[in-house]
Amino acid sequence: MPEYKAPLRDMRFLIDDVFDFHTSYAALGASEATPDMVGAILEEGAKFCEQVLAPLNRSGDEEECQFDNGVVTTPKGFKEAFAQYAEGGWMGLAADPAYGGQGLPHSLGLLNSEMVGASNTSWGMYPGLTHGAMSAIHAHGTEEQKQTYLTRMTEGLWTGTMCLTEAHCGTDLGIIKTRAVPQADGSYAISGSKIFISAGEHDMSENIVHLVLAKLPDAPAGTKGISLFIVPKFLPDTAGQAGERNGVSCGSIEHKMGIKASATCVINFDSAHGFLIGEANKGLNCMFTMMNHARLGTGMQGLCLGEASYQGALKYANERLQMRALTGPKAPDKPADPIIVHPDVRRMLLTMKALNEGNRALAYFTAQLLDVAHLSENIQQREEAENLLALLTPICKAFMTDTGLEVTNHGMQIFGGHGYIREWGMEQLVRDCRIAPIYEGTNGIQALDLLGRKVLGSQGKLLRGFTKIVHKLCVAQAEHPQLKGYVAQLATLNTQWGELTQKIGLAAMKNPDEVGAASVDYLMYSGYVILAYFWLRMALVAQEKLDAGAGDAAFYQAKLATCAFYFKRLLPRTAAHLAAAEAGSECMMSLPAEHFAL
Repeated sequence: MPEYKAPLRDMRFLIDDVFDFHTSYAALGASEATPDMVGAILEEGAKFCEQVLAPLNRSGDEEECQFDNGVVTTPKGFKEAFAQYAEGGWMGLAADPAYGGQGLPHSLGLLNSEMVGASNTSWGMYPGLTHGAMSAIHAHGTEEQKQTYLTRMTEGLWTGTMCLTEAHCGTDLGIIKTRAVPQADGSYAISGSKIFISAGEHDMSENIVHLVLAKLPDAPAGTKGISLFIVPKFLPDTAGQAGERNGVSCGSIEHKMGIKASATCVINFDSAHGFLIGEANKGLNCMFTMMNHARLGTGMQGLCLGEASYQGALKYANERLQMRALTGPKAPDKPADPIIVHPDVRRMLLTMKALNEGNRALAYFTAQLLDVAHLSENIQQREEAENLLALLTPICKAFMTDTGLEVTNHGMQIFGGHGYIREWGMEQLVRDCRIAPIYEGTNGIQALDLLGRKVLGSQGKLLRGFTKIVHKLCVAQAEHPQLKGYVAQLATLNTQWGELTQKIGLAAMKNPDEVGAASVDYLMYSGYVILAYFWLRMALVAQEKLDAGAGDAAFYQAKLATCAFYFKRLLPRTAAHLAAAEAGSECMMSLPAEHFAL
C-alpha cells in the first residue's frame, strides 16, 4: 500500500502565497486562526492521518464491514481511531462554539478533510456525513434541535447521515414513498426504506442521527411535497442522552466495488419517531444544505485518492528499473534505468501532478468562498461568494471526481502488472474512486445542474461572475515577460466560454434536449478552463518567488514546469469538448430507442 505523506508544502504554498488565507481570516474577523494555529492544525492533522488512519486503509479494505442480524461492525481499529479523532476535537474544528465547536473557519475543516480522505477514504465517510448533517441542522433546525443534536455530534459522541435514495428512485426524489404521519405529541411516525445510506449503521458512535426525506399525508405531488425529518437511532432522553431505541433498523449492507470499510446500508423506518426540521414540504431546500456540503466533499475525494495514487506512483517510478532511456543510460551502474526516465511514464506522472495540484487550488479557492459566505458582514461580498459557490459546486463534484478517477488509473498503469495486484494497493485507490462520479448526484446530473440551472437559469449571471475574475487577471498580466503566452491562451478560452454558452442557450430555446446533449462536455470544458486560471495564478507566484531569489527554488521551478505541461498537453482537451458540445443533440437523439437492440 502506498505510504501516505500529507502534502504540507503544497498546501502551505496555496494557503500562504496564492490565496493568502491569513489576510482573509483577519478581514473576516477570524483572528483566532493565526498562522501559528493554522500551522499547528496542519501538522497535528497530518500526524493523525499518516500514523493512525493510513495504516488502517488496506486492512479496512480487506476486512470490510461485517453485518450480523442488523448489527454492523467496522474493521479493526476504526472505532478506536474515531474515538481518538473525537477526543482531539477534530469533529468541532469549524463548528459553532454555541454547541461546543471551536468556531474556526470552514476552510480549515476542508484542509483537514483532504488529509483524512487521502489517508483513508472509507474511514473519512463517517465524520464526513456527520459534518453534512450538522450543517443542515445548524442552518434549519430549531434551537432545541441544535442543543439536543449538535452538541453531541460536535463532541463526536453521535454521528449523522442523509437518507434520500429509495430502491425505485435515485435522483428523482419527487417519487419517494417514505411517509411521515403527524402524531399528537408533535412528532411524526416515519415509515419506509432507504438504500445506499453511507454510515447508516456502525459501532463507532453512541447514536446515529438520520436526516430523512419523507412525505406528509397531504403533501403536494413531486419535489414540492418533500419534508425533512430528524430520525435518531436512539431517542434522546430527558437528559439529552441516547435513550430508548427508535423504530430504525439496518436491513443489510451492500457488497461494493470499493470503499468497503464504509457501511453502505439499507435502513428501514417502522413508525419511527421523527421530528420535522424546517418547514413542511420544504425539505428539499433544507437537504440541499447538506447535499452541497456532500458534493464538495465528494469532489475532494477525487483529489484525495489522486494524491494518494500519485505518491505511490512517483515512488515506484523512481525505484522500478526497466529498459534504458532512449537518449542513453541514466543509471549506468544499474542493470536498467528507473522508469521515470521514459516519456510515457513522465506523461502519466505529469498528468497526475497537474490535475491534482490544479484541483487542490480549485478546492482551496472554494473553501475560501465558504469562509466569506459564512463569516463576512458585507452583504455584497456574501452574495458574490454564494453565487460563485453555486457555479463551482457542480464543477468541483464532477470535474474533480472524473479527473481523480483518471489520475488513479494512471497510477495503477505506472505500476504495470503489479498495479493490478491487490497487495500493492493501487487498484484499491481506483476502486475507491469509482463511486465518486456516481453518488451525491451523478456527474451527468451535476452537468445538467451547471448548464441548465446555474448558467442558463441565471441568464449567464453566475458564469459572468467567474469569467470577469479571469478577464481581470488576463488584462493585468497580458505583458508578463515569461507567462504572457499562457495569459493569451487563457484569455481566448475565457471569451470562447461565453460564446459557447450563448450558442447552446440559443439552440436550447428551440430544443430543450440541446442542454442535456451538451452538458457533460460543457462542464468538462469549464473545468479545464478553470484549472488553467488557477495554474496561471500558481505560476505567477512561483515566477515571482524565483525572481526574488526565494529559497526552495526547485519547488517553484516544478510549479512552472507543471504549468507548462498543463497548458500544452491538457488544456487542449478543451477543443474536443468544445466540438462535442457544439455538435448538438440530433446525432444522439435521432436513433429510436428500439433500434439500440443488437
